[in-house]
Amino acid sequence: MVSTLAAPDAALIAGAVPDPELPMLTLADLGVLAGVEQSEELVTVWLTPTYSGCPAVAEMAADVELRLRAAGFTEVRVRLRLDPPWSTDLITAAGRAKLATAGIAPPSATPLLQLGPTRLRVVECPQCGSPDTEELSRFGSTACKALWRCRACREPFERMKEI
Repeated sequence: MVSTLAAPDAALIAGAVPDPELPMLTLADLGVLAGVEQSEELVTVWLTPTYSGCPAVAEMAADVELRLRAAGFTEVRVRLRLDPPWSTDLITAAGRAKLATAGIAPPSATPLLQLGPTRLRVVECPQCGSPDTEELSRFGSTACKALWRCRACREPFERMKEI
């Protein structure tokens, strides 16, 4: 008997896995899903971590493998791809919108040049939209976020750093 059911799309399944540190984003939203190769016997998923020492990579890989096996794939490999490196430019428009909805200011679309102490950065408050904000700390709850405060609504918020 020949099955008429289409094989599940491994890229859709892998891309839908939530990021362990930013669970409002999927791996596809975050841009860490670098590729998926699918054959009848084997699925190979390539992940590009946000930085080389990212502690969430092992959990991402385990979640991807678990979901693909639950979807019926028996041979699953998850590999890291470090070149090209991940950049915040890989975060999708949907991902940036999800960050803002969650109260986290998304990174600028293009990384700032780090030329010295005179650089300007306008960060809009994700709560009220005011550009009158200030950085309180270069480090937030994770290495990829900084702590900011809005001078207009006085609410603190996190901001994802550009890389």
